[in-house]
Amino acid sequence: MSILLSTLMQGAQFTNIAGSMNRRVSAVEYDSRKLQENSLFVAIKGFTSDGHSYIESAIKSGAKTIVVNKERDLFPNEKLVALASEHDVTFLEMDDTRKGIAVLSAQFYNHPEDRLDLVGVTGTKGKTTITFMIHEILKRDDHATGLIGTVCNMIGDEKRAASHTTPESHEVYELLEEMAKKQFDSCVMEVSSQGLKLDRVHGLRFDVGCFTNLYEDHIGGNEHPDMDDYLNCKLKIFDSSRTAVVNRDCLVVDTVIEYASARCPVYTYGLTEESDCYAKDIKKKRINGVTGTEFYVVSPWYEGTVFMALPGKFNVYNALCAICTAGLLKVDFETVKEALANVHVPGRVQPVPNKLDVTILVDYAHNAASLENVIETVKEYSDGNVITVFGCGGNRSATRRFEMGEVSGKLSDYTIITSDNPRKEEPLAIIDNIVTGMTRTDGKYEVVVDRAQAIEKAISMANPGDTVLIAGKGHENYQIFADKTIHFDDSEVALEVVNRLESEK
Repeated sequence: MSILLSTLMQGAQFTNIAGSMNRRVSAVEYDSRKLQENSLFVAIKGFTSDGHSYIESAIKSGAKTIVVNKERDLFPNEKLVALASEHDVTFLEMDDTRKGIAVLSAQFYNHPEDRLDLVGVTGTKGKTTITFMIHEILKRDDHATGLIGTVCNMIGDEKRAASHTTPESHEVYELLEEMAKKQFDSCVMEVSSQGLKLDRVHGLRFDVGCFTNLYEDHIGGNEHPDMDDYLNCKLKIFDSSRTAVVNRDCLVVDTVIEYASARCPVYTYGLTEESDCYAKDIKKKRINGVTGTEFYVVSPWYEGTVFMALPGKFNVYNALCAICTAGLLKVDFETVKEALANVHVPGRVQPVPNKLDVTILVDYAHNAASLENVIETVKEYSDGNVITVFGCGGNRSATRRFEMGEVSGKLSDYTIITSDNPRKEEPLAIIDNIVTGMTRTDGKYEVVVDRAQAIEKAISMANPGDTVLIAGKGHENYQIFADKTIHFDDSEVALEVVNRLESEK
């Protein structure tokens, strides 16, 4: 695939510093390590490195067109003119190369965003679960649907590893182009605050833009200086949304609705009649070996009883967001109910079906706050004891280990402390830190270093009505040690144990 440079730059605001516009472009890249012959390299100044410092390396790797930022510390125009003459390279200048790479990627891939219905979901919590819910709803409504998010990127049922919640803009456009070429009609994506702040979704138009909630997170370092910046970045999703879906029960709802309603129609969801779409009569229910939630939904599009194959009030909020989106996209109620009854989100209170009358859940909770939240949720749903299995990652803060040990000790009826991703640390040294936190409580616990054995011990000791929570790794399908990385999937291991125990009955 290639495009004439002069065609690629149509509609873009730029200055030609030096070189011919009559050359072909084979790829648009910001990472100099991925360049091929005749690539266009966009130099972006990041938090930790400046892409302009890789200009000469990019030329050696085959880049024939290089786009630089107007405000830059390196390579004044006279030096670029000299390089252009020496290497037969074209240098173009744009006011903002972060936005620039999005503009050029859209043009390079022939604007795939115009050929797909797009749903974007932002907020501190719930993005992953909501996008999987909407993806499942659209799939069951016979839509060819893609997904871009934290756990993975999906082209139909094909799952691919994801490096960021929201990829860099040229990767987003590349994924959308692949979907469009394969005759997909829609894509649902997680839109992180960083994705919005760094213009990774610049140029996209969301048919539905969703806002879930806002909690203190991602503050400091290279992320957001304060909560105001965090919120303002998330609000940017409505600058390019045709319709907004907003959680009326979130703490910043007035600000969100004021901002969104100035730009597009707004629909709200929540647990009171103030919302356009609300849930009532929420209760625990177990169907086909899975403990989930039943509730009655009232909305402009649907009214009736819904069963969701996930526990917790927070997942009712997630389902309401998905239901609102489905209503706006004109999906029928039976399809919505079928999807929510069967949706499984990898590593997000993911149930492991069984006939043991035990609730087994795999969750990504890997810090004290998330572990506390998920244990409190499953305690509400458990008829018996809550047995928690978790470890902590190596080469990470010891404070996190103390805190997680203390949380599990206070809230779990029994804890099995094990390994997570030890990385370059000794597993027992990490476990000792967790035990330090655990001993601040009266919680009962034991140590089983091998994670597979720990999961087996927890499920084997559970009685009917108990809940086994396997926390920390969630959707990850690997375990990292100092000298190796092995395949390891908590849900696979748990299912193997379940199958063995059921066969022995």
